[in-house]
Formats: sequence, C-alpha cells, structure tokens
Amino acid sequence: MDYTKLMDFSDKVVFVSGSSRGIGEAVVRAFAANGAEVIVSSRDQTACEKVAESIRADGGKATAKAAHAGKMEDVTAIFDWIQAEYGRLDVLVNCSGTNPFYGLIGDTPEAAFDKTIDVNLKGPFYLSSHAVKMMKEQGAGAIVNVASINGITPGALQGVYSMTKSAMINMTKAFACEYGPMGIRVNAICPGLVETKMTQVFTSNEDQLKKYTDTFPIPRAGQPDDMVGGVLYLASDAAAFTTGTTLVMDGGHTA
Repeated sequence: MDYTKLMDFSDKVVFVSGSSRGIGEAVVRAFAANGAEVIVSSRDQTACEKVAESIRADGGKATAKAAHAGKMEDVTAIFDWIQAEYGRLDVLVNCSGTNPFYGLIGDTPEAAFDKTIDVNLKGPFYLSSHAVKMMKEQGAGAIVNVASINGITPGALQGVYSMTKSAMINMTKAFACEYGPMGIRVNAICPGLVETKMTQVFTSNEDQLKKYTDTFPIPRAGQPDDMVGGVLYLASDAAAFTTGTTLVMDGGHTA
C-alpha cells in the first residue's frame, strides 16, 4: 500500500451540497486542496461561484452549480448535469441543513416542519439515491452525511431538527448495508456546536457561549475547519474498511 496516497483525491469528482458557506465551504475547499475536481453547490449560484472562483485562484479545480437540496427537480437536474459533465461521481457530501424554528416542539409551524424535513432529510436521501446509482456502475464511491449530535440526543428547543438528524444517522446505516457489496461506503459525522451562520442564535452572546463551552473537554466552540479531517478521512482510501459508522466531532461534549 502507498500510504502517501491515502488522502489523495486527484482525479476524483466530489459534490458537496450546502458548500457556499460554513462547514460545507470548508469541506469543499479541503477536497480541492487535496486534488479533487469539486462541485460547489447550494441554492445561491452567486455565492457558489464566489467560492469556486476562490478555489480556482488557489490552483484548485472547481465548478459552481446551484441546486436546492429540498426540491426534487433540482436534485434530478444536478445529477443529469454531473453525468453529462463528468460521467462519474466519486464522493457525495450531504452538508445542506436548516433549522428555521427554535421553540417547543409542539409549537412547530407546519411550514417550518416541512422545510426542515425537505432540506435536512428528503434532500440528502434523494441526493444519495441518485449518487449510488452512478457509483454502483463504477463499482466504487463514498458518501459522507453531515448529521449532528442532536441526532443522538435531542437539542433543547430543536425538536424537528434533531429528528431529521437522527433519521440521517439511520439513513447512513441503511445505505451502507445495502450498497456496501457494490463498493460504496456511506458514513456520517456528528458535529457538536460549530460556529456558523445557522448557529448564531447560540454563539452571538460571547459570555453565554463561553459559559457553555467551558464545560467541554475541549473548551471552545468548533470551527468549520475542525470538521474537515473527519469528512476527508471517511471519504478517503484511509477509511476503506469503514462504513455505516458515525464519527462524533463535538469537542468531547457528549462524553
């Protein structure tokens, strides 16, 4: 085995949903830095192109392609485009996520419920469903789902969001079991509190944030770059015997 190539993604096509900001942006930049041809995707084409341009300016290979993970016509269209443009897909990272409602679970408005399910669960499910059809023709591929520690224990006032992340963990195992014999590995990471636009409701008050994070074994909030190593590992040849697993990346909070 050539150990120097374990994290090498040269000549690999990598699609990261939700990659115009936050964890997804850090992940797509890391894949590009390790040789991959990356597809930057979110709902906002302008934001995607900004990230892709920056990657290209650094010498990487990146294309921006907008798609709404919660809209089935967008999911179908982007996979038709990937097939026509590249003829293959080596890695899918499901990083799109939303949490439009914070409050008692029983007070969740129907619109917020539907949006959370569509973006956090339905979208990743059908992105994965399209991906495995391409990957099984190749006889190889990897999917990494970005779940959450809320999928293990529900977050306070984040009931529906937590439900979707719990379902994503089981979705990961189901895909792993059924597509492993076809050469496809499917794993997930479970981030803890990571400072992104979506978590500003928790991170905007520095005093309260410090009081909370001081209880962590690693006493700080995570940054998007802290999630990169886990995603790249699970997508790489270094994890060739790893599938159906969930990697908790939370600064030790759940411990």
